[in-house]
Amino acid sequence: MNILKEQGGFTLEHRENDVDRYYNDTLPPPPYVVPKTNSKSIVSLVLGILSVTIPYVGILIGIVAIIFASLAFKEIRVRMEQGRGLAIAGLVCGIIGTAMYVLLILLVLLFSFAISSSDIYSTY
Repeated sequence: MNILKEQGGFTLEHRENDVDRYYNDTLPPPPYVVPKTNSKSIVSLVLGILSVTIPYVGILIGIVAIIFASLAFKEIRVRMEQGRGLAIAGLVCGIIGTAMYVLLILLVLLFSFAISSSDIYSTY
């Protein structure tokens, strides 16, 4: 049974004894789901920091951090996950740690070569 009501010049249709009065067509939006953070970007950041702080093994850890960061970039792009900043930080720390220990090894080799070559021509 339809009943028409006049309100302010507008006619509203009111349905009694109908299922529509319990059902609202305007559904609320679905709840916002926060995308998860990529785990490889977290691993990359942790390994990058460790590559800077752990002596002698830092070069290997830095290389692994760079690999995990590149894998994290690909997964973040494909899966629409969070953690891009963590992957960037892990990549930067991994590069710095690796470069730092490569330079340290080169300086030690250069210094040892300089010392050994000066012993050959020594007059003492």
